Amino acid sequence: MPQTFDSRTDAGRQLAAALAPWAGKDPVVLALPRGGVPVAAEVARALHAPLDVVLVRKLGAPGHPELGIGAIVDGPEPQVVLNDSVMRQLRPSEAHVAAERERELAVIDRRRTLYRERAPPVPLRGRSVIVVDDGIATGGTMRAALRALAKEGVARRILAVPVAPAEVLADLEGETEEIVCLSTPEPFRAVGFHYRDFGQTPDEEVIALLRAAREDG
Repeated sequence: MPQTFDSRTDAGRQLAAALAPWAGKDPVVLALPRGGVPVAAEVARALHAPLDVVLVRKLGAPGHPELGIGAIVDGPEPQVVLNDSVMRQLRPSEAHVAAERERELAVIDRRRTLYRERAPPVPLRGRSVIVVDDGIATGGTMRAALRALAKEGVARRILAVPVAPAEVLADLEGETEEIVCLSTPEPFRAVGFHYRDFGQTPDEEVIALLRAAREDG
């Protein structure tokens, strides 16, 4: 039967158990906010690893903002990762892509200040990085995050999620050195379908979890 998680916290604890071989290997745990943070917090706590966020925002298609033409990832030099097949199909103008980039960068700037509370980002170069979300549906934002991390010079990228479609994970294999996923149900339907409690994760919870992780050292 497809695995159902009680909550993001429950999923994080189960994911942490699957990632136990990484204990003592000094990884960094990166969460995709907001829903990925409660999952990642449990992983970071179990592995005694630093916790941070990777800020990724979807770039919307002209007239259809829910359809992603790509994504932008925060970093020393913010990176745009475009979806080649969608770009070929829709052919958005350079002006539209540039406008989306600037609009989403503004959101990233606000969230960076809100979530990190002036704390510097955890150094990543040369380290193994476990990238965590509460699940994957299409893989667009996760792909962007993994590609951006490759350009930041991390030693190893580990994709870790409670639930995702098997075909999407197969598509992401070339973007990461290791994939840990607890459940690949068929049919997949949606990430929230596989949680009993999938309420929205508020900013206040994200801030509290990141603050607690920093205080734990």
